[in-house]
Amino acid sequence: MSEIAGRFLTIEGIEGVGKSTQVARLSGTLRERGVDHVVTREPGGTPLAEKIRSLVLDNAAGESVPATAELLLMFAARAVHLANHVEPNLRAGRWVLCDRFTDATYAYQGGGRRLSMDHIRQLEVMVQGVRRPDLTLWLDAPVEQALQRARERNTGAVADRFESERTEFFERVRAVYHARAQAEPDRIHVIDAAQSSDAVAAQVLEVLWKRTWIS
Repeated sequence: MSEIAGRFLTIEGIEGVGKSTQVARLSGTLRERGVDHVVTREPGGTPLAEKIRSLVLDNAAGESVPATAELLLMFAARAVHLANHVEPNLRAGRWVLCDRFTDATYAYQGGGRRLSMDHIRQLEVMVQGVRRPDLTLWLDAPVEQALQRARERNTGAVADRFESERTEFFERVRAVYHARAQAEPDRIHVIDAAQSSDAVAAQVLEVLWKRTWIS
């Protein structure tokens, strides 16, 4: 086992900004440079956490999920994910590249669902202790543009509970992401996701290069 803890990188953003694409591209770059890493996501990332994910996202279950229940399920999945996947890999010296983390909870459940930010902070401390991402890349694009991309990508697919939300919901989500990026500029880097996939990938690599994490 490595004596050097790995690095914890999170990728954030609303639907349609290209998170999955950029996670895959960054993973490929790290692999080319010989950086030992794992790719994961939230909610999910382990078999049990993926089961919780399905409870949160399924839009055809027939029974509504209250906002408070949604919040608690998010942190239940996160507790499993951290204990069983994220922390063991970091201790082994691997980088963990995660598609969404707690910033998304503040944005979606706090901003989108209008739940108490104080309650989210209490759960964050309970579940995570002092664990925070070493770096967060927020892929930002105008809501209408991002949602149009998401609609084009998901043609014919059944929308999940979040994808079914109105534009106003995502405007509130984006506003919270923006506020968090302003409050923590050393951790959260804003990436202009309105550009091409190649341009976005170049911005991501520039952030890592400036931190001397990659050469």
